[in-house]
Amino acid sequence: MLHGEETVVFADAGYQGSVKRPEATGVNWHVAMRPGKRRALNKNLPLGSLLDKAEQLKASVRAKVEHPFRVIKCQFGFTKVRYKGLAKNTAQLITLFALSNVWMARRHLLGARG
Repeated sequence: MLHGEETVVFADAGYQGSVKRPEATGVNWHVAMRPGKRRALNKNLPLGSLLDKAEQLKASVRAKVEHPFRVIKCQFGFTKVRYKGLAKNTAQLITLFALSNVWMARRHLLGARG
């Protein structure tokens, strides 16, 4: 998951133990709370509502990162990589991510026309 230059990592609840790994030192981790623990929070108390708001903020950051991957997989059908070589695969992924940006901005682009 880490390539070595990260200072902050936002991860879902599946990465609960990642903070303890030796290669994870020097990184500020923001790992999501398990869904059952989040449902058990008492949102009427100040601490519970603050923790729930922090979880919402973590989820919003993750959603911004995950959405282009969803567009590439669902809209463009890119679910498996064919072995064409690193250069060709990299070029195809860069093109797909550029197209996903256009796909996500299509409403703004079409609205600006007329």
